Amino acid sequence: MGTIDTSEFRKKAKIIFEGQPWIIVENDFVKPGKGQAFNRTKIKNLLTGRVLDKTFKSGETFEEADISTVSMQYLYSDGTRYSFMNTQNYEQIEISGEVMDDAKDWILENAVCEVMFWGEKVIGVVPPTFVDLIVTYTEPAVRGDTANNVTKKAKLETGAEVNVPFFIESGMKLKIDTRTGEYLQRST
Repeated sequence: MGTIDTSEFRKKAKIIFEGQPWIIVENDFVKPGKGQAFNRTKIKNLLTGRVLDKTFKSGETFEEADISTVSMQYLYSDGTRYSFMNTQNYEQIEISGEVMDDAKDWILENAVCEVMFWGEKVIGVVPPTFVDLIVTYTEPAVRGDTANNVTKKAKLETGAEVNVPFFIESGMKLKIDTRTGEYLQRST
């Protein structure tokens, strides 16, 4: 892979920092009246999930992280390991729950996800951006609770919990944005 310098920093750029792959979450270029320009960044470690606020001098260079993604179909889980199949060559791999992180809250069997690799090591799973999931439990709406933007918790078939409007009931199918974990709308 090549190198990337601070002038090329942008959201989702991947760099090697302190020997590990990191992704840039936020980046602000700062040019003070006096002194050298710098980049104020927020970076996330792709191995540990740790987020750092870091300042880099303008012109610093880093090795670009060689992160590849492969479309894989989620097959099943035994509770601690998650089995995926490569949709191109049908090879199967198992991914630990720690690597799955929040992705496990949004996927059902047969969902196609993007699995991220750093070399041969699986470092993350990106679920589909939008998923349709069924509400398995939510408190019934109480008559009279009609204030604007009142929400309640709803448990979904994957075990995830989301805030939903009061009119949502158990058994309804909802469209969820997996990037934010927010309810978008009812789906059919």
